[in-house]
Amino acid sequence: MSVNISRRSALRTLALFGGAGAASLVLPGCWEKDSAKSAAAPAVVKSVGEKVVEFKYPDNPSFDLIYLAEELGYFEGTLARPKYVGKIAAPQLIPLVGTGEIDFGMRMVPLVISAIASGLDLKVVSAGGKTLEEAPHMKYFVRKDSGIRTPKDLEGKTVGFNSFGACAEFVTKTYLRQHGVDVNKINWLVVPDNQGEQTLETGNIDLAIIHPPHSGGAEHNPALHKLWSDYDLDRGLGGMAPYSAHGRFIREHPEATRDVVRAVARAANWVNANPEEGRKITAKRIGMDLKNVERYAYVDNLVITEPPIQYYIDILEAEGKIPRGKVAVKDVYTNEFNPFAGQQA
Repeated sequence: MSVNISRRSALRTLALFGGAGAASLVLPGCWEKDSAKSAAAPAVVKSVGEKVVEFKYPDNPSFDLIYLAEELGYFEGTLARPKYVGKIAAPQLIPLVGTGEIDFGMRMVPLVISAIASGLDLKVVSAGGKTLEEAPHMKYFVRKDSGIRTPKDLEGKTVGFNSFGACAEFVTKTYLRQHGVDVNKINWLVVPDNQGEQTLETGNIDLAIIHPPHSGGAEHNPALHKLWSDYDLDRGLGGMAPYSAHGRFIREHPEATRDVVRAVARAANWVNANPEEGRKITAKRIGMDLKNVERYAYVDNLVITEPPIQYYIDILEAEGKIPRGKVAVKDVYTNEFNPFAGQQA
């Protein structure tokens, strides 16, 4: 089923997120239950008469804890159920969470900060991915015969990445500037993750920044060479892709919000304890060859910490994307709905 979003709503989000990133938006039309101790959480059983709340969520080909939580049965006995609304292009997700067209979305922190600065109503309610050397958030590929091996080699070249305003843009530009690169001499082109490998191999771009699980195909492609991962660039400080929720949904359905956060936190802990099983579920769900599905690692219990948020506030202010002091760290997130938050320092 395709996402049901009006043309007027789409134009509104474009207006709020103007520029090259917004111009790229498009409107495209059982695993055995695990009882691993790492995935355990307080039992949740809805009271008699309480109504289950369906939350609107995209149905995208990705490694996503909402899908895994549903597969693992973590929504059973709770007040929350995902209602998939079709595929939604990555640049649209946070704008549509901010306007309430969808209730939850998983995308990078700088997009949420920019949305809040623009007056949209949303908040980060759970942490997300954790960058490890063996499980990075994104990887950088060139063709083996390209001659590109250093940051300076990218001047005059075309870089393909999944959207403006997110990790791939800001982490990369920060790193390149640290190495004396004039980022204005690079052509930045939006290419969806699932098209990055092919677009690079055919010569339409010179470097592809690709996120898992789709980076696995490029990793196994003999015509390509991996330059770096984001772990090499900033040791993963910019790699957390958290879950955000629309403000109205949070206010009207606090228990359902808590159930969603609990479910994805349990799923995250399960994936950390069972990375290979997580890959198998994802491969089956999106129809990808298992050998090309790369693993994910997640922040323990998905409890949000402030350094990754402050990192992007500083970058956005330095880039002139938001006024200094416009958004504070506390404006961006809450751990109120995470049952594990009180268990951690």
